[in-house]
Amino acid sequence: MKSVLLIGQSNMAGRGFLQEVAPICDERIFMLRNGRWQMMAEPLHFDRAVAGVGPAASFAQAWCSANPKEQLGLIPCAEGGSAIDEWNVEDTLFRHAVSEAKYAMENSELIAILWHQGENDSQSGKYKDYYKKLERIVNRLREELDAPEIPFIIGGLGDYLGKTAFGMSCPEYERVNQELLRYAKNNENCYYVTGERLYANPDGIHINAESQRRFGIRYFKAYDSKNHVLEPLKDEAQIVKTLCEKEHTAAEKRYLALERFTLGKMSLEEVMKILM
Repeated sequence: MKSVLLIGQSNMAGRGFLQEVAPICDERIFMLRNGRWQMMAEPLHFDRAVAGVGPAASFAQAWCSANPKEQLGLIPCAEGGSAIDEWNVEDTLFRHAVSEAKYAMENSELIAILWHQGENDSQSGKYKDYYKKLERIVNRLREELDAPEIPFIIGGLGDYLGKTAFGMSCPEYERVNQELLRYAKNNENCYYVTGERLYANPDGIHINAESQRRFGIRYFKAYDSKNHVLEPLKDEAQIVKTLCEKEHTAAEKRYLALERFTLGKMSLEEVMKILM
């Protein structure tokens, strides 16, 4: 199995509303939970009770589509509301991510690290020190995980920020994006993914579910092409539609049916027809 480490703050953890998009269910995609690989289900993260759709599920679905004989495990370690200082290499979030990744690497091959963070650092001139702080985090991650060459993929902040609701707390998001892009361009095996033309939940700060699906496709494009993604992909909405409308296997249909039954959305008679 291959694996991918997910780190950053809430837009990596996911706050997209689950009911707004079709679920992604694939028996070849797993998540690390309670020390075990389990079939992936959203929300991937449980950093908050409001966790929802992030970019990782569509990234994983695109990866599996391109690698039909492989399995992919996702290692969720993002923490909503975390500033880059809270990812300091001596502190809890960093140490937890390294611990989880090392555990996952006992029976998987780490192939990428996905990073999305910066909203909390988009004010009061914090962007001025962002580059050197990110550099220290990435360098230590590569050292701790013995991963000098795997792609470190950096998601840009959405251009909806600074305009409404809680997004008004991020007036310097463009400055942070400049630092993220500068870091990606200055370092090997680092790739930047634009947050342009993504849309927010009504809170004005969290990427909505449909945009997260497209964002995950951009992350995969950067991973697969080993290039920056500086503009929205022309066909990303169609790619998402194709991936999410794939025919489910018998095992996936049973999984989805049991989930709906457990949530009170399907009757016992209906679920038994699928299970039998």
